[in-house]
Amino acid sequence: MKKFKFQLETLLKVTRMKKEDAEVEFAAASRKLEEARAGLAELMRQMQKGQSDYDALSKEGTRVTVGRLMAFNSFFAWKREQIEMQNKTILQFKAERQKKLKALMDVMSYLKSIEQLKEKRLAEYKAELLREEQKMLDEIGTQLNVRKRRASEIA
Repeated sequence: MKKFKFQLETLLKVTRMKKEDAEVEFAAASRKLEEARAGLAELMRQMQKGQSDYDALSKEGTRVTVGRLMAFNSFFAWKREQIEMQNKTILQFKAERQKKLKALMDVMSYLKSIEQLKEKRLAEYKAELLREEQKMLDEIGTQLNVRKRRASEIA
């Protein structure tokens, strides 16, 4: 009997490559999201440092000039704006990551169905091989039985 050959083997290989590509894209999107979160944490740290500097200056009891207050106010407004922009960036990266995850899950589902089909076809092939082998053994047994009868008739 012929060797087992899955007719969709090329499709299976292409789908596996697509899965690998989707995994790489998902990892890249996850990395971008984590970098954005780290950037947000750094901005929050800078905001906290500015707040503690302002609190320390206020507690010293020295006179705080209007120029100094305006500088702190500008700094805090700038940091709040940066934080807001970073939060928007994080939301975009989350959406992108979700999109990549969905694409990965779709490819994995498709790949799984092709692999299951291959397993089913392999099982069918093995069953057919077993039937042919059994048929051949039955024929050999029948031939041996016929020869024994003929040999006993001649003797």
